[in-house]
Amino acid sequence: MSNQTGEIRVYVGTYTGGASKGIYLCRMDPNTGALSEPEAVAELVNPSFLAIGPAGRWLFAAGERRESAACAFAIDPATGALEPLNDRPSRGGSLCHLAVHRGGRMLIGANYGSGNVTVWPIGPDGRLGEAGQVIQHEGSGAHPKRQAGPHAHSVTFSPDARFAYAADLGIDKVMIYRVDAVGARLEPNDPPFAQVAPGSGPRHMAFHPGRKWAYLINEMGNTITAFGWDGESGGLAEFQTVGTLPEGFAGDSTTADIQVSPCGRFLYGSNRGHDSIAVFAIDPATGRLTSHGHQPTAGRTPRNFALSPAGRFLLAANQDSDNLVSFALDPDAGTLTPTGSEAAVPKPVCVKFVTA
Repeated sequence: MSNQTGEIRVYVGTYTGGASKGIYLCRMDPNTGALSEPEAVAELVNPSFLAIGPAGRWLFAAGERRESAACAFAIDPATGALEPLNDRPSRGGSLCHLAVHRGGRMLIGANYGSGNVTVWPIGPDGRLGEAGQVIQHEGSGAHPKRQAGPHAHSVTFSPDARFAYAADLGIDKVMIYRVDAVGARLEPNDPPFAQVAPGSGPRHMAFHPGRKWAYLINEMGNTITAFGWDGESGGLAEFQTVGTLPEGFAGDSTTADIQVSPCGRFLYGSNRGHDSIAVFAIDPATGRLTSHGHQPTAGRTPRNFALSPAGRFLLAANQDSDNLVSFALDPDAGTLTPTGSEAAVPKPVCVKFVTA
C-alpha cells in the first residue's frame, strides 16, 4: 500500500464533568496511525457528539445537558483551530447526536432525554439559525424503566440524502423521514418507521457504501440488525440480526457505535462492558454478516470509534479509561492490530476525522 502525505486531524468530543475542558484535537500519521499529543481547542460543556460540515469547513457539537444546544465552529484550514460561530437551543433534553446534510444547509439532532428530533438551518457562513422544526416521538417499549417513553438516540441521512433515519431506543423503532433540503425540514414518510425486536434499544445506524443495506446497532439487546434499503420508498426490510458479544460471555455490556469500512467488506461495533470492537465480514452478494471475532480496545467503555478516511486505521475512544487508542485495519481480513500509539484524553466519547 502506497504512503500518504499530509496530516489527518482528529477531533475528540468529551464529557466535561472531570478534567476535560471540551473539544480536543490531535494529529494522526496517515501511514503509521501514530497520534500526536492532544490539545484543547474549544471549551464547551459536554460536547458528547461532533459532526463535520461539507469540505471540512465547519464543526458542529452537541452540548449535551438538560437544556441542550447545538454549537457551530469554523475550522481553520491551516491549523485546525476552532473559531466559535454561534449556538442554538435544541428545544429538547440531552442532545446526543448530530448529522449534517451533504448540501450543508441543514443540521439534525437527536434529543435522548425528551425523545425528539430537532432541525436547524445552516447559513452560508456555517452559523445555525433557530430550530425550525422539532418532531416529537411517541410510544414506549418493553423495558419498564429504560423504555418508559421515547429516547431518540441518533439521526442518519441516507446515502442519497433524500431520507433521514432516527433510531429511538425507547420505542424500538427507526423513524423514517423525507428530507426537504431546500426548506431545511423533515417530512413524514411512508413507511413511517421500521420496527425491531422488543427490548432491543436502537442506538446508531450505518449504511453500506453499495447503497443496498443499512445496519442498526441495538444498545440493550447487544445485537446488530441488518436491513435491505429501498432507495425509492426509504423503507427498511430486516433480513438478519446477530449478536455482538462472544458466546458464553455473562458480564454486563451494552453496545454503542457502528461503522462500515469504506470498501464495504467489513462492519465494526463497540461493546461497553466487554470493552471490545466486534468485527464482522459483509457478504458482498447478500449483505449478511459473519463474525470475525473481537478486538479488545485497550481501555474501558468504548462509547465511540471511527475509521480513518482511507479505512486503514480505527481509533477507539475509551470513555472510562481516558484514552484514545489506534489500531491498524487489515484490508483483506478486516482484523484490527494495535499500532502501539494512544493519546490521553479525559472522558473521550466521540471521534471525527478531517483531512488537512
